[in-house]
Amino acid sequence: MLRHIDLRGSTEDPRSILPRAAMDVEQASAAVAPVIADVKARGAVAVAEWTERFDGARAASLRVPTEAIERAVAELDPKVRLALEETIRRVRMVHIDQRRVDMTTVVVPGGTVTERWLPMARVGLYVPGGRAVYPSSVIMNVVPAQIAGVASLCVVSPPQRDCGNLPHPTILAACGLLGIDEVYSVGGAQAVAMLAYGTDLDSSDDPGSPTGQGRRCDPVDMVTGPGNIWVTAAKRMLKGVIAIDSEAGPTEVAILADDSADPAFVAADLISQAEHDVVAAAVLVTTSAELAAAVQEQVRSQVARTKHVERITEALSGSQSGIVLVDDLDAGLALIDAYAAEHLEIHTRDSREVAMRVRNAGAIFVGGYAPVSLGDYCAGSNHVLPTGGSATHSSGLSVQTFLRGIHIVDYDEHALADVAEHVVTLAHAEDLPGHAEAITIRRARSGHN
Repeated sequence: MLRHIDLRGSTEDPRSILPRAAMDVEQASAAVAPVIADVKARGAVAVAEWTERFDGARAASLRVPTEAIERAVAELDPKVRLALEETIRRVRMVHIDQRRVDMTTVVVPGGTVTERWLPMARVGLYVPGGRAVYPSSVIMNVVPAQIAGVASLCVVSPPQRDCGNLPHPTILAACGLLGIDEVYSVGGAQAVAMLAYGTDLDSSDDPGSPTGQGRRCDPVDMVTGPGNIWVTAAKRMLKGVIAIDSEAGPTEVAILADDSADPAFVAADLISQAEHDVVAAAVLVTTSAELAAAVQEQVRSQVARTKHVERITEALSGSQSGIVLVDDLDAGLALIDAYAAEHLEIHTRDSREVAMRVRNAGAIFVGGYAPVSLGDYCAGSNHVLPTGGSATHSSGLSVQTFLRGIHIVDYDEHALADVAEHVVTLAHAEDLPGHAEAITIRRARSGHN
């Protein structure tokens, strides 16, 4: 099922031959451009029409009524509620420690630079729908934004025809548990455009909205959260109108393993990631041909017992997935750093030590008892992570995502005089005499030469 790539003794650039999910965002951008333009021009009417066209669902109101969120919480399976509450608790624990504090540096007596960390005013959080239900994505987006101090948060999620044309009730319940009452039954590019431009929700667009609630979706400063290629294309096109967290591609897992790994564990973790989507990538990099063969056998056996056999089989059989054989652990680490996986598992001897040698990954899961699915839910880490190799330069979602650093420069007369000559020299070196004059006029006024 999983193709084999033997790189033992190879001198080829691994980046040219590693399995990787393909995603043509440029082509998708051309398709979503009319949607974005229409939402900008016609607002909520266009949002509703495109949603009905793409999702086959049209809610009575774009904004989910508060009572629907309250009902979803009240009717939530107690075991699911307990699991969500524990996930919220753990994610809060980890993300609270990410909070930044203002820092003042005394450069010279009378001259300071303070770096302040201020949250964005309003953020839109995208929660996918489709093949699976993702209340965990509500938590992963909302918790760090709340800890950062974002004052206004809203959630968008595609309506489901079998859920009364509202987002799935478990998603609504997760919103309710986190105190989010501004939720919209919208997905896709039209949701991103609505968040970017804002829209009035007048009676013709939103007849079910109670007076005084949801009359307008105000524009946001930033949109975060994973979505399909159409969402990614819309985020790319609207970047600049809004900030975005990242361009999310197909999900992926890479596993680095030696002959000490348990093949059943490795196979189960490859399968769990393939379960997301037919384009999900699952890659094993190993020094052991025996382990590779054992994992292949375990995959065949375990896939046959899964619920989503066809989806998983297509993902694992695709060109984006495979088993890669390497000469030694150093070669495996080099390959892993070149791949820069969204999720990376380390199944080796001294796995913690090996994990600390990795430079490029969205999140690293150490040893046989820290599978990716733990991180998807209850590890406390965030599961909104860079994909497609962007972990070489990007981080996962965190409190920092929602903060802006602002420098406050506070120099008195004597502190400026102390460095004035250097500023004037550099201004003339850059042929910017006006910059120099802004200094010399103050020197003249204060009597400093």
